[in-house]
Amino acid sequence: MSYDDERVVELDDDLPVLVEQTRDDTPAGWGERETSNDDRLLDERPPHWD
Repeated sequence: MSYDDERVVELDDDLPVLVEQTRDDTPAGWGERETSNDDRLLDERPPHWD
């Protein structure tokens, strides 16, 4: 029997095992800039939506 067999390992369920999204899955991972259309879309919002 080795010391590792007797060692207590506490698992923390709050830590994610895998990340939700890797950098390769983002526009930055593909060499693109992160841009947002939100400001333009809000400016061009139809008046009947207010």
